[in-house]
Amino acid sequence: MRDIPVAKVDDLDRAVLAIGTDYPHDHLLVWHEHRRAQVLYAATGVMRVETADGSWTIPTARAVLIPPLTRHQVTMTGVSTRSLYLEPTAVPWFPAHCQAVDVSALLRELILEAVEMEPRYPEHGRDAAVAALLLHELRNLAPLPLDVPLPSDPRLRDLCEAFLQRPDIHDPPARWCAALNISERTLARLFQRGTGLSFSQWRQRACVLHSLQHLATGTPITRIATTLGYDNPAAFTAAFRKLLGQPPTTYRNFSTADRRALGQWMSH
Repeated sequence: MRDIPVAKVDDLDRAVLAIGTDYPHDHLLVWHEHRRAQVLYAATGVMRVETADGSWTIPTARAVLIPPLTRHQVTMTGVSTRSLYLEPTAVPWFPAHCQAVDVSALLRELILEAVEMEPRYPEHGRDAAVAALLLHELRNLAPLPLDVPLPSDPRLRDLCEAFLQRPDIHDPPARWCAALNISERTLARLFQRGTGLSFSQWRQRACVLHSLQHLATGTPITRIATTLGYDNPAAFTAAFRKLLGQPPTTYRNFSTADRRALGQWMSH
């Protein structure tokens, strides 16, 4: 299925529904929720998924698991998505909060294949086997640290959300303390309690994840490092590798296999 609202097929008695959707550049999918669990896969572009708990930046060829009835909004930057909508009873293991995940070559091919299936696919046969294998593969997903947790304290959250729009690795805690009229010790306590991270850890994570959208558009690493306030590209690359375990170039473009699979999908 392609470019149709899930509401039109939500009541079908199938555990797995797959929908492919192409979005305009810089499209905002406003706050909404789904009855089913969702696996939102970025075939192209970069997505930013927001919930009350935090923000997840999902680059090409990765996905985010969105639990049932979780209010969220999604900012799309050059995005074409492939979504799996899963009956909650079919995925009792599904996480209670959003989770960014890596996507294996096999799972990617299964997702692309599922989008080609009829909505009411036969309960026995090849398409049902694809759906069953999808449910099996989804249980083995590797989580990725692509989230920036957000605190519930409204004043601190406002500062965090403003920082996410224009991150700066050298933004001093003293500026935050002045804005909140609190001490640095209190700021540290608020961050640890509200995000599970120290101020410096949160700031670094926010900067690294912000860079993903620039990497996806081919912005030179030197320019990204400068924009984020790093002293040099090597410092940015070291921070990126520390968080994601890979250099920034790994996230610049998706692989030849991804391009081939997407090209086959688009040619159908």
